[in-house]
Amino acid sequence: MNDASPEEFIAGQTGEVGLVSWQDFVCAEPFHFENGGKIPSFTLRYETYGRLNAAGDNAILICHALSGDHHCAGIHSILDSKSGWWNNIIGPGKPVDTGKWFVVCSNCLGGCVGSTGPSSVNPETGEPYYASFPLLTIRDMVRAQKKLLDHLGVTRLYAVVGGSMGGMQALQWMIDFPDYVEKVVALATTARQSAQAIAFDAVGRSAILQDPGWNGGRYEPGKGPNVGLSVARMMAHITYLSDQSMEEKFGRSKTEEAGAGKTLFGTEFQVESYLRHQGKSFINRFDANTYLYFTKALDLFDLYTPTGKLEDTFAVVKSRVLVVGFTSDWLYPPEQNRDLVHALLRAGKKATYAQLDMKLGHDSFLVHAPELYRLVGGFLES
Repeated sequence: MNDASPEEFIAGQTGEVGLVSWQDFVCAEPFHFENGGKIPSFTLRYETYGRLNAAGDNAILICHALSGDHHCAGIHSILDSKSGWWNNIIGPGKPVDTGKWFVVCSNCLGGCVGSTGPSSVNPETGEPYYASFPLLTIRDMVRAQKKLLDHLGVTRLYAVVGGSMGGMQALQWMIDFPDYVEKVVALATTARQSAQAIAFDAVGRSAILQDPGWNGGRYEPGKGPNVGLSVARMMAHITYLSDQSMEEKFGRSKTEEAGAGKTLFGTEFQVESYLRHQGKSFINRFDANTYLYFTKALDLFDLYTPTGKLEDTFAVVKSRVLVVGFTSDWLYPPEQNRDLVHALLRAGKKATYAQLDMKLGHDSFLVHAPELYRLVGGFLES
């Protein structure tokens, strides 16, 4: 019989980070945003796994996507046993091996899960920032992360790893801090969003802004533009999937509501029910104003020079880079990922492109994917 407590048992399972807790880093200095505006101080909520070595150079930074947060591995308690969003890739013996590396993940600046964002209280006014929060960019997120890493004693990043918006952050890291980052792994990402991707973001923001509950951005916690945010999430979630995966999972299957007692415009198809569930669950964990700020940061991200020379932007890069695209990703399709590597190679940098044939769309980097694990693990170990 195992005499270990449930907490000790879970923490000791092979490959699992186990029980983790978040911490808050408070920067008491004013933070100036790239496009103007400042805040007197800020907080980043973060988690760490593994141990920082004496030289401070064995750290890997994990950057989350739009709807992610700092909790990317392990569990918070027996009662809250939901694993972090990238638990399948982070842990002892896993591709991001916490037995070797000190892994850090923070909720981005502008976020709504402990980090300073629109819903946070402005210490100068005593009221939430709401829509007075300064315009946010990917570069702002990275500069805030650098202050956190300095606080933790990280002298150099062994790697920065991220997908989607996290991949954008990884790319920004190697440009802004070329002497600080040894390796970069960017998954399902892009140097700049296409007009179609910007259009989807614009419609999502419009759903929020036109919801009377938005009230110019001033709404109480738990209230606000829930209908608009739910619709925005439903539409965005479609872009994270693929036609093939949706067809295989749902097809034209009907719900139980589709029987004799159905309403005129009720939830007749299972895919409708799935999207409504996604929308409803999202409003319970995400802030509408943060959604507005994050999607705008995605739209503004553009690594191309005014003359259209991506390789010129990459001239300062010193990191080794792995970019991974997914065949079914139509939000940031393979060619956009491949363009990153072509530009890096033209700039004379060490870069590799890998393309995985997966059918789950943009979110393929988040699911169980042994081939991806081998790629990432091999690159980090090389």
